[in-house]
Amino acid sequence: MRVAALITVGVLSLSIGVRADVRADEKSHVEFAGMLGRMVNMFGGKAAREGINTTVAVKGDRKASLNDATGQIIDLAEEKIYDLDMKRKTVKVTTFAELRRRMEEAQKKAQEDAKKEQPADAKASQPSDEKQMEIDFDVKNTGQKKSINGFDTHEVVMTVTVREKGKTLEQAGGLVLTADMWMAPKIAAMKEIGDFDRRYYEKLYGPMIVGASPEQVASAMALYPMLKPAIGKMTTEGAKMDGTAIQTTTTIDAVKSADQIAQEQQQQQQQKSDDAKQAAQGGIGGLAGRFASRMAAKKISGGDDAGKARSTFMTMTNEVLKVTTDVGATDVAVPAGYKESK
Repeated sequence: MRVAALITVGVLSLSIGVRADVRADEKSHVEFAGMLGRMVNMFGGKAAREGINTTVAVKGDRKASLNDATGQIIDLAEEKIYDLDMKRKTVKVTTFAELRRRMEEAQKKAQEDAKKEQPADAKASQPSDEKQMEIDFDVKNTGQKKSINGFDTHEVVMTVTVREKGKTLEQAGGLVLTADMWMAPKIAAMKEIGDFDRRYYEKLYGPMIVGASPEQVASAMALYPMLKPAIGKMTTEGAKMDGTAIQTTTTIDAVKSADQIAQEQQQQQQQKSDDAKQAAQGGIGGLAGRFASRMAAKKISGGDDAGKARSTFMTMTNEVLKVTTDVGATDVAVPAGYKESK
């Protein structure tokens, strides 16, 4: 699986300056909780477990993001994306129009799959599209300071809470996005990366999540409808902050409603009763029955997070290692000798 940062536009745009070329060396890591996290660690390899070092360069209407194994060049003027396989020396070209189509199809499929997976009682507790959402925003300067990669930084914590209008987070559930940022004084050139990402996704599909494949975006939106307004708020408010984020840890928590917690507690009580009946049967058959019923109840009541009011489903870290404004045309071009793959 291709693991990419789901949130970068908000933190990369935390500076103000004139348009200029920029190149930055960064390290990022995304960690998913639960079954998805186990699958990513199993199939995603070393990069998924330890993170990826990437060189990002922006020059005019082109942005290149390159690491040891893969690369991507986005051209806003051509409305094309060039995906590079650094080992095979091949390039695959995708138009914005094709990417829009894939994203729409993937989101539709993800929504259908999510409905199939959820039991009837869980579906009833999910926030509907008709419900109005409210967003709470808070920024705190903790007063903590430290040096990171040669930059003098101070800690700022940004919290975005999305909940149903007129109800508390505890009553109706919702979503909480927390960004723990270590801010340096403005690095004007770094604004170019954030600006480019915003222009790209607004041109492609409106304000969306930066850094994810269409399938990842579609799945995240289908499972967590509140994710889009949370990231939108983070981007808007983050652009107003003074400074550049050198190191950021972003966590996204899903918060269950009081009704969901009550349902899970009821299911857990029922499971204990069923276990007692299975234990009375004894033998291997009784053990197998208890194991099967526990697995079924765990799936229905929320998997690994059953019984928890609040659970983190994604954590992302991003760190700026080095910044320079020395960018040439070759830094954002497809390397010589690469063959196009279909």
